[in-house]
Amino acid sequence: MSVNKFTGKKSAKRTTPAPGRKVAGGQSPKHRGYRAEAAAPAKRRWTADERAARTGDRQPRADRRPDWAPREDRPRRNAAEAGRPRRDHYAAESGRPRRDDYAAEAGRPRRDHYSEADRPRRDHHYAQQDRPRRDYSGRDHSSRDHSSPSRNDRPRRHESDFYPSREARAPQSTRHEDVVLERLEAQVLTAGEVEGVTFPDLGVGDNITRQLAAMGAEAPFPIQAATIPDVIAGRDVLGRGKTGSGKTIAFGVPLVERLMENNGGKGRKPGRAPRALILAPTRELAMQIDRTVQPIARSVGLFTTTIVGGVPQHKQVLALRRGVDIVIATPGRVEDLVEQGRLDLSNVFVTVLDEADHMCDLGFLEPVQRILRLTKDGGQKLLFSATLDKGVAMLVNEFLVDPAVHEVAGEDQAHSTIDHKVLLIEQRDKRAVIQQLAAGDGKTLVFARTRAFAEELADMLDDAGIPATSLHGDLNQGRRTRNLQLLTSGRVNVLVATDVAARGIHVDDISLVIQADAPDEYKTYLHRSGRTGRAGKHGTVVTLIPRNRRRRMDELLGRAEIDAAMIPAAPGDRLLDELAAL
Repeated sequence: MSVNKFTGKKSAKRTTPAPGRKVAGGQSPKHRGYRAEAAAPAKRRWTADERAARTGDRQPRADRRPDWAPREDRPRRNAAEAGRPRRDHYAAESGRPRRDDYAAEAGRPRRDHYSEADRPRRDHHYAQQDRPRRDYSGRDHSSRDHSSPSRNDRPRRHESDFYPSREARAPQSTRHEDVVLERLEAQVLTAGEVEGVTFPDLGVGDNITRQLAAMGAEAPFPIQAATIPDVIAGRDVLGRGKTGSGKTIAFGVPLVERLMENNGGKGRKPGRAPRALILAPTRELAMQIDRTVQPIARSVGLFTTTIVGGVPQHKQVLALRRGVDIVIATPGRVEDLVEQGRLDLSNVFVTVLDEADHMCDLGFLEPVQRILRLTKDGGQKLLFSATLDKGVAMLVNEFLVDPAVHEVAGEDQAHSTIDHKVLLIEQRDKRAVIQQLAAGDGKTLVFARTRAFAEELADMLDDAGIPATSLHGDLNQGRRTRNLQLLTSGRVNVLVATDVAARGIHVDDISLVIQADAPDEYKTYLHRSGRTGRAGKHGTVVTLIPRNRRRRMDELLGRAEIDAAMIPAAPGDRLLDELAAL
């Protein structure tokens, strides 16, 4: 008995453990209080009679089958020992005939001897009858309605529009053929012809001239001297010049002058609609154009804004509500704001397409056409690019009237300020070669084909002690802007990028461009290499390819009109250190 100290009640103390509870004592056999439990008895099987007698619901049956026994204890079943014949001897011992003897005993032929010659063939069924064939030769068809097509004129099912034939189907994947389109005929201007020419001589105002001098452009480049007079005169212009030749100033300066001539200083009310539009294929290029055009426009009291995708549109809408004169944008965001009713292009009378051929290649042709149709009728159109050819013929034929086409003689990518080299390497040595080339003190730009490879190279170089960052389409616009600023400010020496940076990205003093993955198109090669050697400075372009791609690289360089030395290289070579030190 035990007494509860709180209630005072007595209760009997259990002396034996409850069912399912462990016996008191140590759990380990080495414990001094350990007590081994008795082994559990083997499980007993109940027979059917015992189960029936236990439940009491019925009496045991005397004719019940024998109790269950394990399979190994059962006797093997043998037909011979049981005294019954085997199955295959049933027919012989019973005296009945086999199935194949039935037909012979019945006197009828077997099925396999049935002659097919005794019955006519199906196709001769009507020929053996006296029934005449139907003849339509004497029928008059003059009253028949021939408006519906005859059976022979109907298209076959597989040739219908809904189910095109296999020959008419487009292949699932086709490789883009890199061809050189015919260049547009242009007025060629040599560098010697513009020697001694100043911006005032071209019709540029004093305020803009002083701002250009503050930006470091004291004298016009050949492409600027060739295009500025025609743009100020109001003509449609197509300008082709090598990368880094100053095309942004070539259309930015006369654009501002055109706005000032057309009452640019008057009517600047809040919420005014823009009067000039500059379209670019990428966000980075649009922002770079704004960095060049904005100070020129501000020098005469005009305002610009950038409208690009990848960022919230709230700030862009606020800028449009305040009123702007020049919009610098990408086609996608422009169409979005037009559909929302937040952007009015009806007053735009000057439109610039920078990298016009690239926008057509990227699938922006139809959006650009829709945007140009929203601008003012009879407005001025300017198209500029480094590889301007007849790929923009549709835009030229629809929107440009008697355009003036300008290019500068001798300004090709084989210019002496850029040195081109092709290194023949083993694929397994590519990362080691890139690391050795990027170890120099100058700014280096590395181009990769995929975003994943760009991130991998940036991490590899950073782990090797070489400050590097990446630039590709998977990054949001804030990260892309910050990473580009890291290279511009000199905080990192290497930028690993995809082709998003191949066109229009201007970073000062890039001395080396490394193409870790060779491009597939000659235009891509031209724009990649144009990131160095800008404004007359010296630069080097190094392309890494395996040996089995040498012939294909020769063809690409031939289309680009570039002579490059092909040199075998391996990690640790002295040549790589010399290129890194440039």
